[in-house]
Amino acid sequence: MQLVSFSVKNYRSITAAYKLPVRQSTILIGPNNEGKSNVLRALAICLEILRTMGGSRVTGGRLRSYSYAGRNGYSWADDFPISLQEKYPKGESIFDLEFRLDTPEIAEFSAEVRSNLNGTLPIQLSLGVGAPGFKVVKKGPGGPALSGKVGAIAKFISRRINVNYIPAIRTSEAAEEIVSRMVDRALSEVEGDPAYEEALAAVSRLQQPVLDRISESIKITLGEFLPKVKDVRVSIPSEARYRALRRACEIVVDDGTPTPLARKGDGVQSLAALSLMRHVSASSFSGKDLILAIEEPESHLHPSAIHQLKDVLIEIARSNQVIMTTHCPLFVDRTSIKSNIIVNNRKAVPAKNVGELRSVLGVRASDNLQHAELVLIVEGEEDRRSLRPLLSAVSKVLGAALANGSLGIESLQGGSNLSYKLSHVREALCIAHSYLDNDKCGTDAVAKAQRDGLIELVDVTLTVCQGAKESEFEDIIDEALYGSMLLTKYGVSTHSPKFKGNGKWSDRLREAFKHQGKPWSDAIEARVKADVAELVEASPNNALHLHRRQSVDALVVALESKLSSIAISKK
Repeated sequence: MQLVSFSVKNYRSITAAYKLPVRQSTILIGPNNEGKSNVLRALAICLEILRTMGGSRVTGGRLRSYSYAGRNGYSWADDFPISLQEKYPKGESIFDLEFRLDTPEIAEFSAEVRSNLNGTLPIQLSLGVGAPGFKVVKKGPGGPALSGKVGAIAKFISRRINVNYIPAIRTSEAAEEIVSRMVDRALSEVEGDPAYEEALAAVSRLQQPVLDRISESIKITLGEFLPKVKDVRVSIPSEARYRALRRACEIVVDDGTPTPLARKGDGVQSLAALSLMRHVSASSFSGKDLILAIEEPESHLHPSAIHQLKDVLIEIARSNQVIMTTHCPLFVDRTSIKSNIIVNNRKAVPAKNVGELRSVLGVRASDNLQHAELVLIVEGEEDRRSLRPLLSAVSKVLGAALANGSLGIESLQGGSNLSYKLSHVREALCIAHSYLDNDKCGTDAVAKAQRDGLIELVDVTLTVCQGAKESEFEDIIDEALYGSMLLTKYGVSTHSPKFKGNGKWSDRLREAFKHQGKPWSDAIEARVKADVAELVEASPNNALHLHRRQSVDALVVALESKLSSIAISKK
Protein backbone atom coordinates (compact mmCIF):
# COMPACT_ATOMS: atom_id res chain seq x y z
CA MET A 1 0.00 0.00 0.00
CA GLN A 2 1.65 3.18 -1.19
CA LEU A 3 1.01 6.76 -0.10
CA VAL A 4 0.57 8.88 -3.25
CA SER A 5 -0.54 12.29 -1.93
CA PHE A 6 -0.84 14.29 1.28
CA SER A 7 -2.76 17.47 2.07
CA VAL A 8 -2.46 19.70 5.16
CA LYS A 9 -4.76 22.45 6.40
CA ASN A 10 -4.24 24.51 9.55
CA TYR A 11 -1.34 22.72 11.17
CA ARG A 12 1.17 24.97 12.93
CA SER A 13 2.57 27.38 10.29
CA ILE A 14 1.00 25.55 7.34
CA THR A 15 -2.38 26.95 6.39
CA ALA A 16 -2.68 25.15 3.06
CA ALA A 17 -0.72 22.41 1.29
CA TYR A 18 -3.00 20.70 -1.18
CA LYS A 19 -2.43 17.21 -2.59
CA LEU A 20 1.36 17.14 -2.38
CA PRO A 21 2.64 14.23 -4.50
CA VAL A 22 4.44 11.55 -2.50
CA ARG A 23 6.72 9.25 -4.48
CA GLN A 24 9.40 6.70 -3.63
CA SER A 25 11.63 9.62 -2.68
CA THR A 26 10.10 12.99 -1.75
CA ILE A 27 12.19 16.03 -0.77
CA LEU A 28 10.88 19.00 1.23
CA ILE A 29 12.97 22.14 0.75
CA GLY A 30 12.56 25.78 1.68
CA PRO A 31 13.96 28.63 3.80
CA ASN A 32 14.33 28.26 7.56
CA ASN A 33 11.19 28.64 9.68
CA GLU A 34 8.84 28.32 6.70
CA GLY A 35 7.34 24.96 7.64
CA LYS A 36 9.33 22.08 6.10
CA SER A 37 9.59 20.29 9.42
CA ASN A 38 5.93 21.01 10.16
CA VAL A 39 4.80 19.29 6.96
CA LEU A 40 7.01 16.29 7.72
CA ARG A 41 5.92 16.11 11.35
CA ALA A 42 2.26 16.38 10.35
CA LEU A 43 2.69 13.45 7.99
CA ALA A 44 4.51 11.42 10.65
CA ILE A 45 1.71 12.06 13.19
CA CYS A 46 -0.96 11.00 10.70
CA LEU A 47 0.87 7.83 9.73
CA GLU A 48 1.45 6.96 13.38
CA ILE A 49 -2.28 7.36 14.07
CA LEU A 50 -3.12 5.14 11.09
CA ARG A 51 -0.55 2.58 12.24
CA THR A 52 -1.93 2.31 15.78
CA MET A 53 -5.67 2.82 15.28
CA GLY A 54 -6.48 -0.82 14.49
CA GLY A 55 -7.88 -1.50 17.96
CA SER A 56 -9.80 1.76 18.22
CA ARG A 57 -13.58 1.96 18.27
CA VAL A 58 -14.87 4.10 15.40
CA THR A 59 -18.25 5.72 15.99
CA GLY A 60 -19.65 8.88 14.50
CA GLY A 61 -16.53 9.27 12.39
CA ARG A 62 -14.28 9.43 15.51
CA LEU A 63 -11.61 7.12 16.91
CA ARG A 64 -13.29 7.07 20.31
CA SER A 65 -10.78 4.96 22.20
CA TYR A 66 -7.70 6.56 20.66
CA SER A 67 -5.33 8.78 22.64
CA TYR A 68 -2.38 10.79 21.36
CA ALA A 69 0.56 9.00 22.93
CA GLY A 70 4.27 9.66 22.84
CA ARG A 71 6.38 12.71 22.24
CA ASN A 72 5.30 12.95 18.60
CA GLY A 73 1.56 13.15 19.30
CA TYR A 74 -0.82 16.00 18.45
CA SER A 75 -1.44 18.85 20.89
CA TRP A 76 -4.16 21.33 19.92
CA ALA A 77 -2.60 24.14 21.96
CA ASP A 78 0.74 23.72 20.19
CA ASP A 79 -0.29 22.43 16.76
CA PHE A 80 -3.47 24.26 15.74
CA PRO A 81 -2.36 27.69 14.41
CA ILE A 82 -2.15 30.05 17.39
CA SER A 83 -3.47 32.92 15.26
CA LEU A 84 -6.72 30.97 14.73
CA GLN A 85 -7.26 29.55 18.21
CA GLU A 86 -9.26 32.46 19.63
CA LYS A 87 -11.53 32.66 16.59
CA TYR A 88 -11.95 28.87 16.27
CA PRO A 89 -11.76 27.37 19.79
CA LYS A 90 -13.00 24.05 18.40
CA GLY A 91 -11.01 24.25 15.19
CA GLU A 92 -9.25 21.21 13.79
CA SER A 93 -6.20 20.48 11.70
CA ILE A 94 -7.28 18.59 8.58
CA PHE A 95 -5.11 16.01 6.81
CA ASP A 96 -5.95 14.10 3.64
CA LEU A 97 -3.95 11.02 2.68
CA GLU A 98 -4.44 9.10 -0.54
CA PHE A 99 -3.21 5.52 -0.80
CA ARG A 100 -2.81 3.30 -3.85
CA LEU A 101 -3.41 -0.43 -3.48
CA ASP A 102 -1.90 -3.04 -5.75
CA THR A 103 -3.92 -5.93 -7.20
CA PRO A 104 -3.43 -8.37 -4.26
CA GLU A 105 -4.30 -5.61 -1.77
CA ILE A 106 -7.49 -4.78 -3.69
CA ALA A 107 -8.54 -8.42 -3.35
CA GLU A 108 -7.64 -8.41 0.36
CA PHE A 109 -9.62 -5.20 0.87
CA SER A 110 -12.66 -6.78 -0.75
CA ALA A 111 -12.36 -9.86 1.48
CA GLU A 112 -11.79 -7.98 4.74
CA VAL A 113 -13.99 -4.90 4.30
CA ARG A 114 -16.65 -6.50 2.09
CA SER A 115 -16.50 -3.62 -0.39
CA ASN A 116 -14.91 -3.17 -3.78
CA LEU A 117 -12.21 -0.61 -4.45
CA ASN A 118 -10.72 0.61 -7.72
CA GLY A 119 -7.22 0.88 -6.26
CA THR A 120 -7.40 4.30 -4.61
CA LEU A 121 -8.20 4.77 -0.92
CA PRO A 122 -8.55 8.42 0.23
CA ILE A 123 -8.56 8.99 4.00
CA GLN A 124 -9.16 12.17 5.97
CA LEU A 125 -7.98 12.71 9.55
CA SER A 126 -9.16 15.69 11.58
CA LEU A 127 -7.22 16.40 14.77
CA GLY A 128 -8.36 18.77 17.46
CA VAL A 129 -9.17 18.85 21.17
CA GLY A 130 -11.20 15.64 21.17
CA ALA A 131 -10.86 12.24 19.56
CA PRO A 132 -9.39 12.14 16.05
CA GLY A 133 -11.82 12.25 13.17
CA PHE A 134 -11.46 9.43 10.64
CA LYS A 135 -13.40 9.06 7.42
CA VAL A 136 -13.17 7.82 3.88
CA VAL A 137 -13.64 10.63 1.36
CA LYS A 138 -14.28 8.44 -1.67
CA LYS A 139 -16.39 10.14 -4.32
CA GLY A 140 -18.87 8.33 -6.53
CA PRO A 141 -21.56 5.71 -5.90
CA GLY A 142 -19.34 3.56 -3.68
CA GLY A 143 -18.49 6.38 -1.27
CA PRO A 144 -21.42 6.05 1.16
CA ALA A 145 -20.91 2.29 1.47
CA LEU A 146 -17.25 2.75 2.39
CA SER A 147 -18.10 5.47 4.91
CA GLY A 148 -20.25 2.94 6.74
CA LYS A 149 -17.33 0.56 7.16
CA VAL A 150 -14.70 2.86 8.62
CA GLY A 151 -13.96 0.47 11.49
CA ALA A 152 -12.97 -2.35 9.15
CA ILE A 153 -11.06 0.08 6.94
CA ALA A 154 -9.14 1.41 9.96
CA LYS A 155 -8.03 -2.13 10.82
CA PHE A 156 -7.15 -2.85 7.18
CA ILE A 157 -4.86 0.21 7.02
CA SER A 158 -3.23 -0.27 10.42
CA ARG A 159 -2.15 -3.79 9.52
CA ARG A 160 -0.38 -2.62 6.36
CA ILE A 161 1.46 0.58 7.21
CA ASN A 162 4.43 1.54 9.36
CA VAL A 163 6.33 4.80 9.86
CA ASN A 164 9.77 5.61 11.21
CA TYR A 165 10.13 9.32 12.04
CA ILE A 166 13.69 10.51 12.62
CA PRO A 167 14.01 14.14 13.84
CA ALA A 168 16.87 16.50 13.02
CA ILE A 169 18.38 16.13 16.50
CA ARG A 170 19.71 12.57 16.50
CA THR A 171 21.37 11.59 19.77
CA SER A 172 22.70 8.26 20.97
CA GLU A 173 19.30 7.72 22.60
CA ALA A 174 17.69 7.73 19.15
CA ALA A 175 20.00 4.96 17.93
CA GLU A 176 19.59 3.00 21.16
CA GLU A 177 15.80 3.27 20.86
CA ILE A 178 15.95 1.70 17.40
CA VAL A 179 18.25 -1.06 18.64
CA SER A 180 16.09 -1.60 21.73
CA ARG A 181 13.05 -2.20 19.52
CA MET A 182 15.08 -4.64 17.44
CA VAL A 183 16.29 -6.46 20.59
CA ASP A 184 12.77 -6.45 22.02
CA ARG A 185 11.33 -8.14 18.93
CA ALA A 186 14.19 -10.63 18.65
CA LEU A 187 14.24 -11.67 22.32
CA SER A 188 10.49 -12.11 22.42
CA GLU A 189 11.02 -15.13 20.16
CA VAL A 190 12.97 -17.01 22.87
CA GLU A 191 10.57 -16.28 25.74
CA GLY A 192 8.68 -19.50 25.09
CA ASP A 193 11.83 -21.58 25.52
CA PRO A 194 11.52 -23.74 28.72
CA ALA A 195 15.14 -23.03 29.68
CA TYR A 196 14.50 -19.28 29.43
CA GLU A 197 11.34 -19.57 31.52
CA GLU A 198 13.18 -21.60 34.18
CA ALA A 199 15.97 -19.01 34.30
CA LEU A 200 13.45 -16.23 34.90
CA ALA A 201 11.71 -18.31 37.52
CA ALA A 202 15.06 -18.67 39.31
CA VAL A 203 15.55 -14.89 39.15
CA SER A 204 12.06 -14.44 40.59
CA ARG A 205 12.83 -16.81 43.48
CA LEU A 206 16.03 -14.90 44.29
CA GLN A 207 14.28 -11.53 44.14
CA GLN A 208 11.25 -12.51 46.21
CA PRO A 209 12.93 -12.43 49.70
CA VAL A 210 14.24 -8.94 48.93
CA LEU A 211 10.81 -7.77 47.78
CA ASP A 212 9.24 -9.30 50.90
CA ARG A 213 11.63 -7.37 53.19
CA ILE A 214 10.90 -4.13 51.33
CA SER A 215 7.16 -4.83 51.57
CA GLU A 216 7.38 -5.38 55.33
CA SER A 217 9.43 -2.22 55.81
CA ILE A 218 6.93 -0.13 53.86
CA LYS A 219 3.98 -1.68 55.78
CA ILE A 220 5.56 -0.73 59.13
CA THR A 221 6.29 2.82 57.94
CA LEU A 222 2.78 3.35 56.54
CA GLY A 223 1.24 1.80 59.67
CA GLU A 224 2.52 4.69 61.76
CA PHE A 225 0.34 7.10 59.78
CA LEU A 226 -2.39 4.78 58.49
CA PRO A 227 -3.26 2.29 61.26
CA LYS A 228 -5.85 0.56 59.08
CA VAL A 229 -3.22 -0.64 56.59
CA LYS A 230 -3.00 -4.42 57.04
CA ASP A 231 -0.52 -5.34 54.33
CA VAL A 232 1.72 -3.94 51.58
CA ARG A 233 3.10 -6.04 48.77
CA VAL A 234 5.87 -4.93 46.36
CA SER A 235 6.11 -7.17 43.32
CA ILE A 236 7.58 -7.32 39.84
CA PRO A 237 5.00 -8.63 37.36
CA SER A 238 6.27 -11.35 35.07
CA GLU A 239 5.68 -9.23 31.96
CA ALA A 240 7.67 -6.35 33.50
CA ARG A 241 10.57 -8.74 34.14
CA TYR A 242 10.43 -9.97 30.55
CA ARG A 243 10.22 -6.40 29.27
CA ALA A 244 13.15 -5.21 31.36
CA LEU A 245 15.39 -7.92 29.98
CA ARG A 246 14.32 -7.14 26.42
CA ARG A 247 14.88 -3.38 26.59
CA ALA A 248 18.14 -3.11 28.53
CA CYS A 249 20.94 -2.71 26.01
CA GLU A 250 23.96 -0.52 25.34
CA ILE A 251 25.72 0.20 22.04
CA VAL A 252 29.53 0.20 22.16
CA VAL A 253 31.25 1.38 18.97
CA ASP A 254 34.85 0.29 18.37
CA ASP A 255 36.43 2.59 15.77
CA GLY A 256 39.89 2.16 17.26
CA THR A 257 38.76 2.66 20.84
CA PRO A 258 35.68 0.84 22.17
CA THR A 259 33.41 3.62 23.43
CA PRO A 260 29.70 3.77 24.35
CA LEU A 261 27.81 5.52 21.56
CA ALA A 262 26.56 8.13 24.04
CA ARG A 263 30.16 9.38 24.40
CA LYS A 264 30.83 9.66 20.67
CA GLY A 265 30.59 12.95 18.78
CA ASP A 266 27.39 14.37 17.29
CA GLY A 267 28.32 13.24 13.78
CA VAL A 268 28.89 9.62 14.80
CA GLN A 269 25.69 9.55 16.87
CA SER A 270 23.69 11.03 14.00
CA LEU A 271 25.14 8.65 11.43
CA ALA A 272 24.59 5.69 13.77
CA ALA A 273 20.88 6.49 14.06
CA LEU A 274 20.56 6.97 10.31
CA SER A 275 22.59 3.91 9.36
CA LEU A 276 20.29 1.68 11.38
CA MET A 277 17.51 2.65 8.97
CA ARG A 278 19.03 0.32 6.40
CA HIS A 279 18.49 -2.62 8.74
CA VAL A 280 15.04 -1.46 9.82
CA SER A 281 13.90 -0.90 6.23
CA ALA A 282 15.22 -4.30 5.12
CA SER A 283 13.62 -6.15 8.02
CA SER A 284 10.28 -7.79 7.68
CA PHE A 285 9.22 -8.04 11.32
CA SER A 286 5.80 -6.49 10.71
CA GLY A 287 5.12 -7.24 7.05
CA LYS A 288 4.02 -3.62 6.63
CA ASP A 289 4.89 -0.98 4.07
CA LEU A 290 7.47 1.26 5.72
CA ILE A 291 7.61 5.04 5.23
CA LEU A 292 10.76 6.78 6.49
CA ALA A 293 10.32 10.43 7.49
CA ILE A 294 13.73 12.07 8.03
CA GLU A 295 14.58 15.63 9.04
CA GLU A 296 17.78 17.07 7.58
CA PRO A 297 19.76 13.86 7.07
CA GLU A 298 22.87 15.96 6.40
CA SER A 299 22.99 17.34 9.98
CA HIS A 300 26.35 16.93 11.74
CA LEU A 301 27.84 14.96 8.85
CA HIS A 302 31.09 15.43 6.94
CA PRO A 303 30.61 15.96 3.16
CA SER A 304 32.00 12.50 2.37
CA ALA A 305 29.54 10.93 4.82
CA ILE A 306 26.71 12.87 3.17
CA HIS A 307 27.57 11.27 -0.18
CA GLN A 308 27.57 7.83 1.42
CA LEU A 309 24.28 8.54 3.16
CA LYS A 310 22.66 9.60 -0.11
CA ASP A 311 23.55 6.21 -1.60
CA VAL A 312 22.00 4.47 1.43
CA LEU A 313 18.78 6.50 1.09
CA ILE A 314 18.59 5.75 -2.64
CA GLU A 315 18.90 2.05 -1.82
CA ILE A 316 16.20 2.25 0.86
CA ALA A 317 13.87 4.16 -1.51
CA ARG A 318 13.93 1.24 -3.95
CA SER A 319 11.69 -0.77 -1.61
CA ASN A 320 10.30 1.83 0.83
CA GLN A 321 9.06 5.40 0.60
CA VAL A 322 11.49 8.03 1.90
CA ILE A 323 10.35 11.57 2.74
CA MET A 324 12.88 14.09 4.01
CA THR A 325 13.55 17.76 4.66
CA THR A 326 16.90 19.21 3.59
CA HIS A 327 18.96 22.31 2.90
CA CYS A 328 21.54 20.28 0.97
CA PRO A 329 21.46 20.48 -2.87
CA LEU A 330 22.93 16.97 -3.01
CA PHE A 331 19.62 15.45 -1.86
CA VAL A 332 17.50 17.26 -4.45
CA ASP A 333 15.84 14.75 -6.79
CA ARG A 334 16.80 15.65 -10.37
CA THR A 335 15.20 12.52 -11.80
CA SER A 336 11.74 13.83 -10.89
CA ILE A 337 11.44 17.58 -10.41
CA LYS A 338 7.93 17.33 -8.90
CA SER A 339 9.26 15.04 -6.18
CA ASN A 340 10.79 18.18 -4.66
CA ILE A 341 8.23 20.09 -2.57
CA ILE A 342 8.92 23.80 -1.97
CA VAL A 343 7.65 24.99 1.41
CA ASN A 344 7.43 28.79 1.60
CA ASN A 345 5.04 31.48 2.79
CA ARG A 346 2.96 28.97 4.81
CA LYS A 347 2.21 26.93 1.70
CA ALA A 348 3.73 23.86 0.06
CA VAL A 349 3.75 23.14 -3.68
CA PRO A 350 5.72 20.82 -6.01
CA ALA A 351 8.66 22.46 -7.78
CA LYS A 352 8.18 23.31 -11.45
CA ASN A 353 11.78 23.66 -12.62
CA VAL A 354 15.42 23.67 -11.55
CA GLY A 355 15.43 27.47 -11.35
CA GLU A 356 12.91 27.38 -8.51
CA LEU A 357 15.01 24.84 -6.64
CA ARG A 358 18.17 26.91 -7.05
CA SER A 359 16.38 30.01 -5.83
CA VAL A 360 14.92 28.45 -2.69
CA LEU A 361 18.23 26.75 -1.79
CA GLY A 362 20.24 29.91 -2.44
CA VAL A 363 22.35 28.21 -5.11
CA ARG A 364 24.30 30.64 -7.29
CA ALA A 365 25.25 28.97 -10.53
CA SER A 366 27.98 30.43 -12.75
CA ASP A 367 26.92 32.31 -15.88
CA ASN A 368 27.72 29.23 -17.98
CA LEU A 369 25.52 27.03 -15.78
CA GLN A 370 22.74 29.50 -15.05
CA HIS A 371 20.28 27.81 -17.42
CA ALA A 372 22.02 24.46 -17.71
CA GLU A 373 20.36 21.25 -16.57
CA LEU A 374 22.98 18.90 -18.00
CA VAL A 375 26.71 19.68 -17.92
CA LEU A 376 29.36 17.96 -20.00
CA ILE A 377 32.71 18.02 -18.22
CA VAL A 378 35.84 17.85 -20.40
CA GLU A 379 39.53 18.08 -19.58
CA GLY A 380 40.78 21.13 -21.42
CA GLU A 381 39.56 24.41 -22.88
CA GLU A 382 40.44 23.16 -26.38
CA ASP A 383 38.19 20.14 -25.85
CA ARG A 384 35.36 22.46 -24.82
CA ARG A 385 35.85 24.66 -27.88
CA SER A 386 35.87 21.66 -30.21
CA LEU A 387 33.00 19.68 -28.75
CA ARG A 388 30.42 22.43 -28.92
CA PRO A 389 30.42 22.58 -32.77
CA LEU A 390 31.10 18.82 -33.08
CA LEU A 391 28.07 17.83 -30.97
CA SER A 392 25.88 20.34 -32.77
CA ALA A 393 26.97 18.88 -36.10
CA VAL A 394 26.27 15.23 -35.24
CA SER A 395 23.07 15.67 -33.18
CA LYS A 396 20.16 18.07 -33.68
CA VAL A 397 19.00 17.32 -30.13
CA LEU A 398 22.35 18.30 -28.61
CA GLY A 399 22.65 21.29 -30.94
CA ALA A 400 19.30 22.62 -29.73
CA ALA A 401 20.24 21.99 -26.06
CA LEU A 402 23.54 23.84 -26.49
CA ALA A 403 21.77 26.72 -28.20
CA ASN A 404 19.14 27.19 -25.49
CA GLY A 405 21.63 26.66 -22.65
CA SER A 406 20.09 23.52 -21.14
CA LEU A 407 23.33 21.70 -22.02
CA GLY A 408 26.54 23.35 -20.86
CA ILE A 409 30.18 22.37 -21.30
CA GLU A 410 32.72 22.94 -18.54
CA SER A 411 36.48 22.33 -18.75
CA LEU A 412 38.61 21.03 -15.89
CA GLN A 413 41.92 22.60 -16.86
CA GLY A 414 43.38 19.25 -15.87
CA GLY A 415 41.84 15.85 -15.16
CA SER A 416 42.89 15.90 -11.49
CA ASN A 417 40.21 18.56 -10.84
CA LEU A 418 37.34 16.20 -11.68
CA SER A 419 36.05 15.62 -8.14
CA TYR A 420 36.07 19.33 -7.37
CA LYS A 421 34.23 20.16 -10.59
CA LEU A 422 31.64 17.42 -10.05
CA SER A 423 30.92 18.78 -6.57
CA HIS A 424 30.53 22.27 -8.02
CA VAL A 425 28.14 21.04 -10.72
CA ARG A 426 26.06 19.09 -8.20
CA GLU A 427 25.77 22.14 -5.97
CA ALA A 428 24.38 23.99 -9.00
CA LEU A 429 21.70 21.24 -9.21
CA CYS A 430 22.91 20.06 -12.61
CA ILE A 431 23.31 16.53 -13.90
CA ALA A 432 26.88 15.83 -15.01
CA HIS A 433 28.51 13.64 -17.65
CA SER A 434 32.28 13.50 -18.07
CA TYR A 435 34.20 13.03 -21.33
CA LEU A 436 37.86 12.47 -20.47
CA ASP A 437 41.10 11.36 -22.09
CA ASN A 438 41.76 7.63 -21.93
CA ASP A 439 45.12 8.00 -20.17
CA LYS A 440 46.46 7.64 -16.64
CA CYS A 441 45.36 11.14 -15.64
CA GLY A 442 41.81 10.55 -16.88
CA THR A 443 41.36 7.06 -15.43
CA ASP A 444 42.88 8.10 -12.08
CA ALA A 445 40.50 11.06 -11.89
CA VAL A 446 37.51 8.79 -12.56
CA ALA A 447 38.68 6.30 -9.91
CA LYS A 448 39.03 9.08 -7.32
CA ALA A 449 35.60 10.53 -8.16
CA GLN A 450 34.13 7.04 -7.76
CA ARG A 451 35.76 6.68 -4.34
CA ASP A 452 34.35 10.08 -3.41
CA GLY A 453 30.87 8.92 -4.40
CA LEU A 454 30.62 11.58 -7.12
CA ILE A 455 30.41 9.52 -10.28
CA GLU A 456 29.10 6.24 -11.66
CA LEU A 457 30.38 4.48 -14.78
CA VAL A 458 27.18 5.41 -16.59
CA ASP A 459 28.18 9.06 -16.17
CA VAL A 460 31.59 8.90 -17.88
CA THR A 461 32.88 8.32 -21.42
CA LEU A 462 36.57 7.98 -22.28
CA THR A 463 38.25 8.78 -25.61
CA VAL A 464 39.02 5.13 -26.29
CA CYS A 465 40.56 4.43 -29.71
CA GLN A 466 40.76 0.84 -30.89
CA GLY A 467 44.31 -0.53 -30.78
CA ALA A 468 45.67 2.34 -28.64
CA LYS A 469 46.72 1.73 -25.06
CA GLU A 470 46.16 5.41 -24.27
CA SER A 471 44.38 8.10 -26.26
CA GLU A 472 43.18 11.66 -25.93
CA PHE A 473 40.67 13.97 -27.58
CA GLU A 474 42.90 14.93 -30.53
CA ASP A 475 43.27 11.24 -31.43
CA ILE A 476 39.67 11.20 -32.68
CA ILE A 477 40.31 14.16 -35.03
CA ASP A 478 41.12 13.35 -38.66
CA GLU A 479 44.77 14.14 -39.50
CA ALA A 480 43.64 15.53 -42.85
CA LEU A 481 42.04 18.45 -40.97
CA TYR A 482 45.26 19.74 -39.40
CA GLY A 483 48.11 18.12 -41.40
CA SER A 484 48.72 21.07 -43.71
CA MET A 485 48.47 23.53 -40.79
CA LEU A 486 51.23 21.69 -38.91
CA LEU A 487 53.48 21.71 -41.96
CA THR A 488 52.84 25.35 -42.85
CA LYS A 489 52.90 26.85 -39.35
CA TYR A 490 55.38 24.59 -37.54
CA GLY A 491 57.31 22.85 -40.32
CA VAL A 492 56.28 19.42 -39.00
CA SER A 493 54.84 16.67 -41.19
CA THR A 494 52.35 14.09 -39.91
CA HIS A 495 54.00 11.62 -42.33
CA SER A 496 56.91 11.32 -39.92
CA PRO A 497 57.28 7.68 -38.75
CA LYS A 498 57.40 9.02 -35.18
CA PHE A 499 53.82 10.27 -35.56
CA LYS A 500 52.60 6.80 -36.45
CA GLY A 501 52.03 4.02 -33.95
CA ASN A 502 49.53 3.52 -31.14
CA GLY A 503 50.72 6.10 -28.60
CA LYS A 504 48.45 8.93 -27.58
CA TRP A 505 48.38 12.04 -29.79
CA SER A 506 50.49 14.43 -27.68
CA ASP A 507 53.24 11.80 -27.21
CA ARG A 508 53.33 11.05 -30.93
CA LEU A 509 53.36 14.76 -31.81
CA ARG A 510 56.24 15.42 -29.40
CA GLU A 511 58.34 12.72 -31.00
CA ALA A 512 57.46 14.01 -34.50
CA PHE A 513 58.61 17.53 -33.53
CA LYS A 514 61.90 16.21 -32.14
CA HIS A 515 62.41 13.87 -35.09
CA GLN A 516 62.14 16.86 -37.44
CA GLY A 517 64.46 19.06 -35.40
CA LYS A 518 61.84 21.25 -33.75
CA PRO A 519 61.74 22.39 -30.13
CA TRP A 520 58.99 21.10 -27.86
CA SER A 521 57.43 22.36 -24.62
CA ASP A 522 54.13 22.44 -22.76
CA ALA A 523 53.51 25.90 -24.21
CA ILE A 524 54.03 24.64 -27.78
CA GLU A 525 51.72 21.70 -27.13
CA ALA A 526 49.01 24.04 -25.83
CA ARG A 527 49.41 26.31 -28.88
CA VAL A 528 49.08 23.39 -31.33
CA LYS A 529 45.99 22.08 -29.52
CA ALA A 530 44.42 25.53 -29.73
CA ASP A 531 45.13 25.63 -33.47
CA VAL A 532 43.49 22.22 -33.94
CA ALA A 533 40.45 23.35 -31.93
CA GLU A 534 40.14 26.39 -34.18
CA LEU A 535 40.07 24.14 -37.26
CA VAL A 536 37.40 21.92 -35.67
CA GLU A 537 35.28 24.98 -34.92
CA ALA A 538 35.57 26.05 -38.55
CA SER A 539 34.81 22.63 -40.06
CA PRO A 540 33.05 20.31 -37.55
CA ASN A 541 31.41 18.15 -40.24
CA ASN A 542 34.82 16.99 -41.52
CA ALA A 543 36.64 16.85 -38.20
CA LEU A 544 36.10 13.30 -36.92
CA HIS A 545 38.32 10.39 -37.91
CA LEU A 546 36.10 7.75 -39.52
CA HIS A 547 37.54 4.82 -37.56
CA ARG A 548 38.18 6.59 -34.23
CA ARG A 549 34.91 8.41 -33.60
CA GLN A 550 33.20 5.65 -31.57
CA SER A 551 33.61 7.47 -28.26
CA VAL A 552 31.93 10.58 -29.68
CA ASP A 553 29.02 8.50 -30.94
CA ALA A 554 28.72 6.88 -27.51
CA LEU A 555 28.87 10.31 -25.88
CA VAL A 556 26.01 11.55 -28.08
CA VAL A 557 23.84 8.58 -27.05
CA ALA A 558 24.59 9.17 -23.35
CA LEU A 559 23.85 12.90 -23.49
CA GLU A 560 20.65 12.48 -25.49
CA SER A 561 19.47 9.85 -23.00
CA LYS A 562 20.11 12.16 -20.07
CA LEU A 563 18.29 15.05 -21.77
CA SER A 564 15.35 12.73 -22.37
CA SER A 565 15.31 11.74 -18.69
CA ILE A 566 15.40 15.40 -17.69
CA ALA A 567 12.41 16.12 -19.92
CA ILE A 568 10.51 13.21 -18.34
CA SER A 569 11.36 14.46 -14.84
CA LYS A 570 9.44 17.68 -15.53
CA LYS A 571 6.20 15.86 -16.21
